[in-house]
Amino acid sequence: MAERHTKKGVALSNVTGIVFDCDGTLLDSMGAWRGLERDLAREVNIELTAEDVDALNVMTIPEVGDYYFQKFGLGASGNDVVEMIDTYMAEHYGTLSVLRPGVKSFVEQMAEHGIKMSVASSTPHHLLEIALGAVGLAPYLEAIVSVDDVGHSKREPHTFDAAREAMGTSLDNTVVFEDSLYAVHTALKAGYKTVGIYDCDEAGTWDDLEGAAHVTFRSFEDIDANRFISGGYWV
Repeated sequence: MAERHTKKGVALSNVTGIVFDCDGTLLDSMGAWRGLERDLAREVNIELTAEDVDALNVMTIPEVGDYYFQKFGLGASGNDVVEMIDTYMAEHYGTLSVLRPGVKSFVEQMAEHGIKMSVASSTPHHLLEIALGAVGLAPYLEAIVSVDDVGHSKREPHTFDAAREAMGTSLDNTVVFEDSLYAVHTALKAGYKTVGIYDCDEAGTWDDLEGAAHVTFRSFEDIDANRFISGGYWV
């Protein structure tokens, strides 16, 4: 049986649109991002603290660049650090992108049922294009939206809203999939139904994610597509 948590009193007759996060939700890529953060830290001979990791987890890429430059003195500027990040991740996404288990099957089933799908991510747009193209998900998506496209981090709902508006689906019938606890909270406050996909404790512990999202799964393999589409997980 799928390990899940469903909040009572949440009604949803049917799903017409899905907004997916990318890293840690669709892609098994958070290890690459954590490795990048450690590599950048080693460039200036420092070791990231738990507080640093928590802070970096909710930042946009330009904010990460400024953080390394201003706090640790890495690079000639925050933009210089952003270029380092871009080079590292472009290579990873182009050659090493891997979907999380069950993602491709779930996306294909959603497409067969006419469910519209999009991506809303903190990753820069051009890197999302590389990654989602490499794993074959791009053709299924109505839109790919980065926080850079809207000028707001996922601490605010603008990225989710832009992805939903591109699909033309209503707020009441659109579901957000996220692995990051802070982004789940953002989506909830904006009125979205939420599915938590557990990835690692650095994004949010299982217990925290389960306590926040309407429904929580450890894997896409645990989701019954028909039950999901009909709103059965929200009954």
